[in-house]
Amino acid sequence: MLNLDQIDPQKPVLIFGPTASGKSGLALDIAQEQGGIIVNADALQVYQGWPLLTAQPPAQDLAQAAHHLYGHLPFDAPYSVGDWLRDVTPFIQDHTNGGPRPIIVGGTGLNFSTLTEGLADIPQTPPQVRKQGDSAILRDLIAALDPTTAAAIDLNNRARVQRAWEVQATTGRSIKAWQDDTPPPMLPLDMCTPLVLTPDVEWLNDRIARRFDLMMEAGALREAEKISPLWDPLAPSSKAIGAQEMMQVLCGEMTPDSAREAIIIATRQYAKRQRTWARSRMKRWQLVPLPDVDGC
Repeated sequence: MLNLDQIDPQKPVLIFGPTASGKSGLALDIAQEQGGIIVNADALQVYQGWPLLTAQPPAQDLAQAAHHLYGHLPFDAPYSVGDWLRDVTPFIQDHTNGGPRPIIVGGTGLNFSTLTEGLADIPQTPPQVRKQGDSAILRDLIAALDPTTAAAIDLNNRARVQRAWEVQATTGRSIKAWQDDTPPPMLPLDMCTPLVLTPDVEWLNDRIARRFDLMMEAGALREAEKISPLWDPLAPSSKAIGAQEMMQVLCGEMTPDSAREAIIIATRQYAKRQRTWARSRMKRWQLVPLPDVDGC
């Protein structure tokens, strides 16, 4: 169980955990108990259109503490981890200059890694280079890599190989060289309180199912109806778990019961990937086991 008295009220707080584990509630508790502003670190909660399906904080929470970077982008806006780092930086700098302490919360591990470990300033891949990479066979992509990069990545992972190839094709430098030039992190771990929620799997699975039912009761299908005239399955916000299924229900291509089952399964799989990320990439973070001793 986390004792809020053990959290330094002068340091920024980072909260990572799998979906439905209670991250937003913990952030609000800390803000109300100690003060501070809540800043979103979730890659999909930045978009308008799906506030229920992406579990953005409800109006009653927004009224109790200042929240930032939630639903501030159009549904089809491109948004990279570099864009997020740019947007979160002013809150950290403001705190350094005496402003409110940021409580940064979300389930996107890459955002937190970028914040606490630094981000190589690699130029974006032009569409024509991306298209060329998509059509190439893996063997040819590997052959084009410099030996140092090829020795450092999993050559069976096409996504990693193609990313390395795209960087090299776009910039003339290896991705390893870019990574070696990574600037210092915006917020090193020793300058903040990094918390990672580690829920019991069965407890979390039950919460995931109950949360989806609450989303439906709150109007998730009505949310889909509003966005349906603008629906684009390739839009960044359409990656939200359940968005595709909600549209299929509206079109009569899937029953509500089938959609429920598919969305709950996909959410549990995503939570598993988040737990794996935490175990492999957040070994220096403070663990917060769930449920607490009172079963909350």
